Amino acid sequence: MAAKLLNIALSKTVPQTPYEIWHGKPPSYKYLGVWGSPAYVKRLVGDKLDSRSSLCRFIRYPKETAGYYFYDRAEQKIFVSRNVVFLKKSFPSNSRRDEVLIEESSEKPHHKSTTSFEPPIHNDGVPVLHRSTIESRVLERYGFVGLTSQLGNDPKTYGEAMSDIDSDKWLEAMKFEMDSVGSNQVWTLVDPPKGVRPVGCKWVYKRKLGADGEVTAFKARLVAKGYTQRPGVDFDETYSPMPMTKSIRILFVIAR
Repeated sequence: MAAKLLNIALSKTVPQTPYEIWHGKPPSYKYLGVWGSPAYVKRLVGDKLDSRSSLCRFIRYPKETAGYYFYDRAEQKIFVSRNVVFLKKSFPSNSRRDEVLIEESSEKPHHKSTTSFEPPIHNDGVPVLHRSTIESRVLERYGFVGLTSQLGNDPKTYGEAMSDIDSDKWLEAMKFEMDSVGSNQVWTLVDPPKGVRPVGCKWVYKRKLGADGEVTAFKARLVAKGYTQRPGVDFDETYSPMPMTKSIRILFVIAR
């Protein structure tokens, strides 16, 4: 999806988009969504009498597949879907009426106000919120935004994984990886030769998502930092021979 957005975006140097230069016609933007815009998303499972779609909010594009990330406020979940109808004419704002926030003050006024003959202003239709209600509304409104950012970004380092909301899951994934490395005898511990700098390693973390956008597994892989190797010092050749499948089958036939 990132490549698709780059191909239809304008730049300062070229007056046309890459899509228009290649296809000879301007691109269509009707399938793009505005952050926070409401949309009706088709339900994949459910009873026959249930509604066929649910009203959700668009939050971002997925990196791995085509579609959209949506937040379902009724079910409190985030998922990916492609069967969607955006409400183009609906502005992404809070459906509640504007509320007047009045802070309570315990201090008494030093001077009494003079008598006024102006008629009182009645504002019965506007609810009044106090300080405690204000804080709870703010947490309720922006709470899922932080959760979305945490679920959408995988840890880049070991420190980020340990401070992540799913740190216990990452620990379990790393333990599984180390057990697999030990059982398969991936390496043998030896003393490094004099003057040789060993290649370091790092952890790579990835959340595996299902078709509904829910996290199905946590993966952790221990990989070597091959990019730290120096040509002529750590290696001389970059060619790695790879046998063809046909050649392997011929060898199996001869071995019989």
